[in-house]
Amino acid sequence: MSSTASGTYGTWRNWGGNVTARPARQVAPASVEELAAAVRRAREDGLKVKAVGTGHSFTSIAATDGVLIRPQLLTGIRTIDRHAMTVTVEAGTPLKRLNAALAREGLSLTNMGDIMEQTVSGATSTGTHGTGRTSGSIAAQIKGLELVTADGSVLTCSERENPEVFAAARIGLGALGVVTAITFAVEPLFLLTAREEPMPLERVLSEFDQLWAENEHFEFYWFPHTGNTTTKRNNRSAGPRRPVGQAAAWFEDEFLSNGVFQVAQWAGRAAPAAVPAIARISSRALSARTYTDIPYKVFTSPRRVRFVEMEYAVPRAAVVETLRELRAMVDRSGLRISFPVEVRTAPADDITLSTAAGRDSAYIAVHMFRGTPYQAYFTAAERIFTAHEGRPHWGKVHTRDAEYFSRVYPRFGEFTALRDRLDPDRLFQNDYLRRVLGA
Repeated sequence: MSSTASGTYGTWRNWGGNVTARPARQVAPASVEELAAAVRRAREDGLKVKAVGTGHSFTSIAATDGVLIRPQLLTGIRTIDRHAMTVTVEAGTPLKRLNAALAREGLSLTNMGDIMEQTVSGATSTGTHGTGRTSGSIAAQIKGLELVTADGSVLTCSERENPEVFAAARIGLGALGVVTAITFAVEPLFLLTAREEPMPLERVLSEFDQLWAENEHFEFYWFPHTGNTTTKRNNRSAGPRRPVGQAAAWFEDEFLSNGVFQVAQWAGRAAPAAVPAIARISSRALSARTYTDIPYKVFTSPRRVRFVEMEYAVPRAAVVETLRELRAMVDRSGLRISFPVEVRTAPADDITLSTAAGRDSAYIAVHMFRGTPYQAYFTAAERIFTAHEGRPHWGKVHTRDAEYFSRVYPRFGEFTALRDRLDPDRLFQNDYLRRVLGA
């Protein structure tokens, strides 16, 4: 099954299957000049413009009834600068292609998310992140950006060139222009040792600060209706490389984590009363393992089970209390939750609308199997997250609006003022941006 969004008969649908759009036309420019021309033509025709990557967002951030720009021809590495230790890459390049190409060159990003199907521009524009004690989101590794603005001109920005645009456009939500190229900081390829092991939830919560402090990258999955978690600790290693064996990789990552998990989700959807029992079995299915490999083979894993997701960033100091409240809510609600809750962290950064802007953050992600009613669970979870001044992931389900964001983002007004300057006529507007940024 392809993990890209689909576009048949003029209808565009996202990966999660919960957002559809019928654009007036879809364009796949083969150069920055063609993209700029498409933007100018849309403006002349009175049509809005949105760019879309692989459709991995669960919000309607990329939906439009105007011109939908597909960047699949804008791919590949433009330049590698080994003196500056940067790579400049076309906006439509899938992360998995970038990761593999960098590894061949003996280079790597410092940190990354847990899947790599998305395009570099889609992932960064929505704030995609992994987990890290001192290393932030993918956007936090950006050193320069090129974008086509509403008048069809090409603007470049960095810490030195157009720094006010750079501060905002690294996570620009598609509101400031269409990103055409990104320059990332890279470093020499390194090895990570991953240690995955089950751990009781109570122990994880009571020792969370220690687990966070002792590991470069700590994350865990809690299985609702159980007291069980699976933890993952990734730390740099001197080697040697000891990857997961092929048979073990197939059994654990494909058969158990995707195949059996998919069947468990089907069973839970058919018989919700069985979910707690299924959760107890699922939470014990994966045994402890340790392996050492290059970064993208440790950070990322295949995700073939389709789901819908909500994720909020809360202050890191509030994560344990937030999780205790989430668990209490699930226990008393009668809800049947068959998907684990994922918890990760990020250090504070300086990107205007980053979910980690100005504060050390922890991410709590709740998921539901695609096709299962998720509203009651997500609504109850969101009530807990927002009580802690949570900031929702821009590409995941949430109900927040500009009024809320103006309270939880100290520099929100900076972003909207920049948008007024770069896109005064709202060429890049859609319903989602109208809600989250205001009219």
